Amino acid sequence: MDILKAQHIEKKYGDYTALNDVGITIPEGSIYGLLGPNGAGKTTLLRIINQIYAPDKGELFFKGRKMVPGDIFDIGYLPEERGLYKKMKVGEQALYLSRLKGLSKNEALKRLKYWFEKLEISSWWDKKVEDLSKGMAQKVQFVITVLHNPGLLIFDEPFSGVDPINAIMLRDEIFELQKKGTTIIFSTHNMSSVEELCDRITLINKSKCILEGDIREIRRSFATDIFEVTFTGNFELVREKLNSSFKVINHEIDKDENLVRVQMQASQNDNELLSLLLPNVHVTSFTEIIPSMNEIFIKVVESSNLLLQ
Repeated sequence: MDILKAQHIEKKYGDYTALNDVGITIPEGSIYGLLGPNGAGKTTLLRIINQIYAPDKGELFFKGRKMVPGDIFDIGYLPEERGLYKKMKVGEQALYLSRLKGLSKNEALKRLKYWFEKLEISSWWDKKVEDLSKGMAQKVQFVITVLHNPGLLIFDEPFSGVDPINAIMLRDEIFELQKKGTTIIFSTHNMSSVEELCDRITLINKSKCILEGDIREIRRSFATDIFEVTFTGNFELVREKLNSSFKVINHEIDKDENLVRVQMQASQNDNELLSLLLPNVHVTSFTEIIPSMNEIFIKVVESSNLLLQ
């Protein structure tokens, strides 16, 4: 089942088009990456899903029906621009914002105690927000976002300002929430986080969707049949055969180990390469080079920019 579907969404600010016929479908229980350069339209789409903005055109469906205002209570939103009141105490503010999400005071206090202990921030309860670092404030806002157990969580750059140790802690909590059935929309510029966390992605550029799908299938679709082989032995024994049979991109030597990158032709396969090498040298690793999401992001956005000029 799809928890959220946005169809033909358009949004303009005067003469500026922020979203142009954008559609996404979020499977229930997934971690879905929403990607794009600055100004692409990501934040506008997230705010429309969170009912902060209304679209000029298009429809939103939540859990199989048209989205209604009350659905906001089943959504948690952590925006990139933080929204904590600097002069308020952490505990006082967390309790206030929890009540706005429909929790009773007793239930809110019970859940806040659980999360503050879990994230080791209980000592911050009486601190003012202005006394917290950006990363500390981020952990507080994370708790407030997830406290009411929403079915859909929207995280916009959740690791911004968070040190590596606490980033791992928040990442693990995101995985734990997914295991419990929560669906997560994850927006970030950190492509390594996308590869680590996301099941599917949509890439938006200049108000349009330009790439969508399963992240593993997308990476595979951009593969260029390049294999990296490391081996020990005399490279001269295989040099001529490699150059005559395959397209050798580069050869390096690190101490006693050779590293060769070879590009296959459509009619060739990896077994042919291995059968050429194995009788002559000792192969220590054999890996197909699959482009990273960072490489794909740059390539697709640059191609899109040329088309949209």
